Amino acid sequence: MSGTILVIDDSPTIRMSVEFAINELNYNIIQAENGVDAFQKLDLMKDKDDLLLCICDINMPKMNGIEFIKEFRKKDKFTPVIVLTTETEQAQIEEGRDAGASGWLIKPFKPDSLVGVVKKFLR
Repeated sequence: MSGTILVIDDSPTIRMSVEFAINELNYNIIQAENGVDAFQKLDLMKDKDDLLLCICDINMPKMNGIEFIKEFRKKDKFTPVIVLTTETEQAQIEEGRDAGASGWLIKPFKPDSLVGVVKKFLR
């Protein structure tokens, strides 16, 4: 399959875990450590239409996940953004939804659950 998934999390362990879990789907995976890094990597992409999905943490330095989603939605209203976080408070979930998040998964995640959600958004 072709296309790119952007994984945004300040934890290298989580980024690698996500990549390992979804690697079987054969998409190109780009890792970013926060929202600022994610936009820098998006700017380097040759074909912006190649981006199929973002998987984003909420609590990150420099630019958190909510800020990233709000800025991302100004440029791209359609690419799904799945939030992958430890945050479970309803107010935080609603803030993410209002910002433009497409889905919400709680850490720790089961690899098969993450794969199922990614497949759901990419069919």
